[in-house]
Amino acid sequence: MLVVCGPTATGKSNLAIAIAKRLHSAILSADSRQVYREFNIGTAKPSPDQQRAVPHYLIDICNPTETLTVAAYQEQARKLIEQDPSPLLLVGGTGLYIKSIVKGMKIPRVPPQPELRSQLQSLGQPQCYALLRQVDPVSAARIHSHDEVRTLRSLEVFYTTGRPMSEQQGENPPAYPILQIGLDCQEAAALQRRIEQRTKEMVAAGFMAEVESLCQRYGVNLPLLDTLGYAEFKQYLAGDISLDQAITLTVLHTRQFAKRQRTWFRAYPEIEWFDADSPYLLDQVWQRVQDFMDEIGDRHGG
Repeated sequence: MLVVCGPTATGKSNLAIAIAKRLHSAILSADSRQVYREFNIGTAKPSPDQQRAVPHYLIDICNPTETLTVAAYQEQARKLIEQDPSPLLLVGGTGLYIKSIVKGMKIPRVPPQPELRSQLQSLGQPQCYALLRQVDPVSAARIHSHDEVRTLRSLEVFYTTGRPMSEQQGENPPAYPILQIGLDCQEAAALQRRIEQRTKEMVAAGFMAEVESLCQRYGVNLPLLDTLGYAEFKQYLAGDISLDQAITLTVLHTRQFAKRQRTWFRAYPEIEWFDADSPYLLDQVWQRVQDFMDEIGDRHGG
């Protein structure tokens, strides 16, 4: 498997499509928002032409009102990997999706439990954390006392399965070889320009109409409409901010998001980094891919 990852707006999709064409292989999307139908422009979803040029999987597999868990994503991705003998490309910026595949994360198969979660939330975070320390001290030791999201999830898993989350976690890496390619800009200003350009292109492509249509179809309280880009333009459509403010905020929040992505991916030394702005990027990555394929061939006697 080949992985193409890194911060947003670094050109992962275009590079992956070029590589996939040369390998005659398909792309598995690792983007937590591209799985949802109708969320197209704001998620930088590959265009219909791009999807026709190279088969893309795990795009448009859920309705916006549904929730796709990491466990469900992992299960679908693994089935596709087993079915396709070619070297698939896992492409995207959702670190947890990528980790679930390349590290073989063991994930408790417990979907969100809204009623249970609501009851736990009503207790307050201090009480919930105290409960977690009683029922799953190992998880509690890993979770900050103010981390409500992870505290609630751990309690949710315990009360649904009767077993601590810590007993159900771990890793079981796949046996097949994996090459992980990371794209990033060497200078922050370069990524800033890319993010600004992408935001302008989103507006020009009709992003406001997309947000307006989604608000009318699903209501302004749809959780996905509170995500990056959609939240800011929803504010504009509501008359709370100007268009210039919506664009400025989208760029700012995208930069902050890219910084968090960089921090996540840089924690994995197995990722080999390339300069997204290099004029020789495709040639450099293609050479590395060929070397990787040769290494595999040598390992298995040709």
